[in-house]
Order: sequence, then structure tokens, then C-alpha cells
Amino acid sequence: MPRAVALAYSTNDAAPKVVAKGRGLIAEQIIDIALEAGVFVHESRDLVSLLMDIDLDQQIPPTLYRTIAELLAWLYHIESAQKSGLPVPAPPDPLASLTATLTDKQN
Repeated sequence: MPRAVALAYSTNDAAPKVVAKGRGLIAEQIIDIALEAGVFVHESRDLVSLLMDIDLDQQIPPTLYRTIAELLAWLYHIESAQKSGLPVPAPPDPLASLTATLTDKQN
């Protein structure tokens, strides 16, 4: 069964917020709406699992800041590459940055 989580970030927010999440038909609708709006959809089952635990309209926890920041930076690079005709960069590994963040906090 598909699962999806949508995040939104505004300069007024301290961190991105979970603005939609769901399973099955709801997940498919979230993905369809995002694609129709031209929003890039990134697939990461592990990251979605973590984000599904966050309540709607709540900010992501600090442990996910680095992971989400890397995804946002990657999306910026994709947009830049598409505008300039350059190849699209490979996606970051969300688990690698999450593991690094958790390791940093434990030391």
C-alpha cells in the first residue's frame, strides 16, 4: 500500500511542516496533486516512515533537519540543471545523512 507525506516550508517557519500524509488512495491523491502542481516527488520509504509519525501541521524534528535540508538542496540543483540543460544530479541518500546526524548527536 503506497504511503505519502507532503512537506511545506516558508521563511516564517523554523522548520518544514507536515502538511499532508496518508496511505493507499489518500497517498495516491497526494502524489497526483503534487505532480499536477509541478512539485517534485522523491521516493524514500524509510524517510516516509519517519515522517508518518509526525502530526499534521507539526514541524519536522531536529533529527531530520539535515536530511530534509539535503533533499531541498538537491531539488534546487535539479531545478537549476533543468533550466540550464545540464544533467540532473543523483539524489542524496536520506538514510546516510540521518545516520550521520544520529551519530553526531550520540558523540
